[in-house]
Amino acid sequence: MPASHDRARNHLQRLSAGLSPEELARRLAPKLHPSPPRVPLATHTAAAVVDKRWALIPHAAGVRAEIADDSSLSRHELYSHNIENFIGTIKMPVGLAGPLRVNGLFAQSDFYVPLATTEAALVASYHRGASVVTLAGGCATLILNEGVARAPAYAFTTLLEAGNFVQWCLHYMDELRSAAESTTRHGRLQDVRFAIEGNHVYLMFDFTTGDASGQNMVTIATQAVCDYIATACPVKPQYFFVESNMSGDKKASAQSLQGVRGRKVSAEVRLSRKIVQRHLHTTPEKMVDYWRMSALGGVLSGTIGVQGHYSNGLAALFIACGQDAACVSEAAVGVTRFEVGPDGELYAAVTLPNLIVGTVGGGTGLPTQRACLEILGLAGSDHARAFSEVCAALALAGEISIIAALAAGQFTQAHAKLARGKTPVKTTPGTTTPEAAAGNSPDAPDDPSTAPEAATHRSLPSPDGSSTKPRSAAAPAWGETRA
Repeated sequence: MPASHDRARNHLQRLSAGLSPEELARRLAPKLHPSPPRVPLATHTAAAVVDKRWALIPHAAGVRAEIADDSSLSRHELYSHNIENFIGTIKMPVGLAGPLRVNGLFAQSDFYVPLATTEAALVASYHRGASVVTLAGGCATLILNEGVARAPAYAFTTLLEAGNFVQWCLHYMDELRSAAESTTRHGRLQDVRFAIEGNHVYLMFDFTTGDASGQNMVTIATQAVCDYIATACPVKPQYFFVESNMSGDKKASAQSLQGVRGRKVSAEVRLSRKIVQRHLHTTPEKMVDYWRMSALGGVLSGTIGVQGHYSNGLAALFIACGQDAACVSEAAVGVTRFEVGPDGELYAAVTLPNLIVGTVGGGTGLPTQRACLEILGLAGSDHARAFSEVCAALALAGEISIIAALAAGQFTQAHAKLARGKTPVKTTPGTTTPEAAAGNSPDAPDDPSTAPEAATHRSLPSPDGSSTKPRSAAAPAWGETRA
């Protein structure tokens, strides 16, 4: 949005302080002197080529071993289809949240969820939410729709030509489908939708993609359809593009909120008043008060959907499990809803229409990403639907935890303790501080003993409030959620 004249003037004065007009012009002018050497041999990953790339950055020689470590270089061929200009790998901390009990059509288990992040308090928050969901018997999850779109567009001379083109496509739908499916064993062209704007025609191809997230699959299939149209259709466009920016790929859009991109999944749970009071330190009414205010805040700020922080958990899970991290921009769209039930319990639900995830292809076969999918028991074929249900369940756990922390006035305390290692600042329940508002991570329990490693060694609460022993040290019945 445009800045006010005072703000614009002050900003420019700060940026240009001490610089003459001539120096400003020099800094912003094109620099036409010879550039350094280009990075060589984009798709090669062999050690000799990696050496050549590191030779371009001698100032970074001291940190080379952190990135080009022996383990990464010895397995360089595994990365050849996932990266160009390879120089090594980076390492991120991975934590476990859970157990998270999911009662879905496809995900039916207690999951320990691997989350890769550099943000303190994030794993603790999702761990607490997951443990509370499990304590309540788990969350129900349901896949409501499936589909991945690609949207080519054609420009014609007149509106009449555009209409004739659409009529031809409708008549030759079987041929279009055959062209698309000739490129893939798993992708299926389910439908074609049309949008005419003047002499432009937008085609929306809706595919299912099996256990792959499918962006590359549908792009290649769509190109095959466009090639068939180019040779067979008598109505010739002035030009066309294989993607018109209408599919919603890697961006939040109102269209995908109302439809589906990937898998649309809903998850719900009912938390008894006793669970909310004992383990979340607040009440269902207070959590609904916060949800209502935050929903209106989302409307006033113009968000697409209404939710607290889906992106925190989804980004950490996507990175850990080899998903396309850029797809968080569309996956972290949806609706969270809290209500007080007839028995005073908290009803919580989330609906995410754009979970574009897979368990084969892409980054899912890389060593550590495959390992994280193995932790979930969801690596390989026939697991993508279950994985999408786990994604929705994780988002639900995160919404419960952050809203509880804000309702209980513990949001700032958790960040001060876990992210900064400082003595928590006491706040009044239902209020927050500028420090909390500026935080980048969600809430976390205010008792360090609720960390995953501590929960496996204690008596654990059952749904009626009594204590039970863990089934085993490796697989406890429930993770305690004392926040």
